[in-house]
Amino acid sequence: MRLSRYFLPVLKETPADAQIASHRLMLRAGMIKQQQAGIYSWLPLGFKVLKRIEQIVHEEQVRAGHIPLLMPTLQPADLWQESGRYDAYGPEMLRIKDRHGRDMLYGPTNEEMITDIFRSHVESYKSLPLTLYHIQWKFRDEVRPRFGVMRGREFLMKDGYNFDLTKEDALHAYNRHMVSYLRTYERMGLTAIPMRADSGPIGGDDTHEFLVLAETGESEVFYDVQVPDLKLGERRVDYDNRDEVAGICEEFTTLYARTDETHDEALFNAIPEERRRVGRGIEVGQIFYFGTKYSEAMGASVNTPDQGKVPVHMGSHGIGVSRLVGALIEANHDDKGIIWPEGVTPFHVGIVNLKQGDVSCDSACEALYRAFVEAGLEPLYDDRAERAGAKFATMDLIGLPWRITVGPRGIASGKVELTSRRTGESEEMSSEEAVEKVAAIYAAL
Repeated sequence: MRLSRYFLPVLKETPADAQIASHRLMLRAGMIKQQQAGIYSWLPLGFKVLKRIEQIVHEEQVRAGHIPLLMPTLQPADLWQESGRYDAYGPEMLRIKDRHGRDMLYGPTNEEMITDIFRSHVESYKSLPLTLYHIQWKFRDEVRPRFGVMRGREFLMKDGYNFDLTKEDALHAYNRHMVSYLRTYERMGLTAIPMRADSGPIGGDDTHEFLVLAETGESEVFYDVQVPDLKLGERRVDYDNRDEVAGICEEFTTLYARTDETHDEALFNAIPEERRRVGRGIEVGQIFYFGTKYSEAMGASVNTPDQGKVPVHMGSHGIGVSRLVGALIEANHDDKGIIWPEGVTPFHVGIVNLKQGDVSCDSACEALYRAFVEAGLEPLYDDRAERAGAKFATMDLIGLPWRITVGPRGIASGKVELTSRRTGESEEMSSEEAVEKVAAIYAAL
């Protein structure tokens, strides 16, 4: 993409109502536009990041053996009345009537609808285990939507639902989701800690939240300082191997890590004092096992050879896809702007032409642009007739991990300048070397 043809409405001033870094920077970088309190249009740059995150989530869900589908945003109220949650959910649910007077709602989650799909099509235990998921927009009518996409009313979420014959099977699905989530966050360059949490309106006894440590987090968290150092790294995981998956979950949940809702002061004080940490965290996902809560209420049963019809064991598992955009920025920014990890960056590299209109500079930039495209990467070429300072400021604000600067002096010596946004370090090299180095970095991902 050439910046002269792109829609990137950057702001020079920070809007007064933006209270945290991610909200300020998403507005300034032209990623979003507020349409109403807690409701945003995703402009091209923000939309690209959203799709990058969504793709990683999809890939890791499929890798874990989960099957994608798509459910609607609007749901019939009678499903929620059947489960008993319609009145209990509270004012966060947007309730509406269609033209025929039928009660409807804008889905805040999909336990009832997925249970209805399951009971309509699955009769035998031989169809189990089964995990279905989708990535869809949700609506929860927050009293005070704030912090931009971190606490909006409309948000994009991946929600998945497992159906299993026994509790043991369902807990394997729970563990499988935990490992797949850990892999998902690591691919995005995030350290998301699984913490024992409260189940809230979803219900169930077993639940973990995944929290990214950040000063602006909404939750107070208590944890062992060794927890953030745990990583899956390059290890391969066999998601069908119950012992292996359970072992990874034990590795990531044995050390103390809890939110304020489930904090146990006695257990926390048993940790050596030098390892105790208290901070704040941003919730970016949660997994639940709730047994037969919905299957019993809604008649989701399967035939078995020994016990006749039995209700299936279920769990639900969510990742805040749109919220992750804000969390990534909270964890990756400086006073100049955003610093995208390579796994989620909207463009892989920025090309800055210091002297637009100069034949040699224009030719070199065009050659770089073509070389990156041929390497399967997406460059953003700043071909505007702007001063160098303005071009650098834009690149720093939107946070592309790598920038190549092309100017007359460098061209004369056959060099361009490759700069890391994260470290600020620059290195002079030939255009060919710059393309090879950047391509190798992304190939390693």
